[in-house]
Amino acid sequence: MLVNEYRTDVVPPGERWDLWQDIVTRTHLPNLLRSEHEADFRAVVRVLTLGEVQVADFAFPGLEAVRNPRAIRRYNPEVYQINCQFQGTGGIAHNGRQSLFTPGDLVVVDSGLPYEARHTPPVPGGDAACVVVTVPRASLPLPPRALRQVLAVPVPVGRGMGGVLWRWLADLAVRAEEFTEADAVTLGGMTTDLLTSVLGQALDAEDTMTPESRRRALHTRTLDYIDRNLGDPSLSPAGVAAAHGVSVRHLHQLFAEEGATPAAWIRHRRLEHCRRDLADPGLRSRPIAALAARWGFRDPAAFSRQFRRAYGMSPRDYRHRS
Repeated sequence: MLVNEYRTDVVPPGERWDLWQDIVTRTHLPNLLRSEHEADFRAVVRVLTLGEVQVADFAFPGLEAVRNPRAIRRYNPEVYQINCQFQGTGGIAHNGRQSLFTPGDLVVVDSGLPYEARHTPPVPGGDAACVVVTVPRASLPLPPRALRQVLAVPVPVGRGMGGVLWRWLADLAVRAEEFTEADAVTLGGMTTDLLTSVLGQALDAEDTMTPESRRRALHTRTLDYIDRNLGDPSLSPAGVAAAHGVSVRHLHQLFAEEGATPAAWIRHRRLEHCRRDLADPGLRSRPIAALAARWGFRDPAAFSRQFRRAYGMSPRDYRHRS
């Protein structure tokens, strides 16, 4: 497994704050931390390691973090940390800027520069929630001087490529246990490419991306589009290509480099969703044909044949065995 979970409720209340400081230092950066909840600090972080890239899903009460020159001298891994805020609000002072961020904002900091940050939960007694991506500076193919322009600047990620990145990070956090060591490098590369594209657009510097990074970012966008439209029976390679402003031939070339075809990938993703629904006890009363239609299969007989071909048994037998 690529994911490790760290939580403070495994020790008595009086020891939780010290444990949290140790967790953050070991998994991220040594900072000075402060909180109004130090007497009983309940927090959890799930850390997904994807080669050189780390994706961490945080939930914690109100918190302040200060990274001063002494902490930088103590340890500077020369990374960017990208905070994607999911719940709660916050503020950041970094690189001569002060800004506020809210859910749906992405904020970048450089481990080699001082900062002060705070997170505030949405309601008293609640938790702030964010996903923090840590990536080596050298892994982002954007000019460092240009990236300094976006440090501590909230970048909205509610639509377009930002929306793809938002959903990608949320999905990584939710499905972390599904991934294997063999997936790590690929997932890390896709995460880096999405970040590069989003930050490049924010800087109007997307043309500085390498062709390979642009290709992989486009491929990730098409995968996200397909997953969001699986229930549409009319979903087709032509529609996917049109939605992304490329030719069907170019789309086929994009998928061929990944060892698949667009039509085969659409069918695979639909079948996977159907398989999960068939194994879900909460959906046991739903007719199989209804589950198939939910994911774009209009012909029950054709769905049954495709399911048997993919999984070696009929949908009914699969549901029964699950």
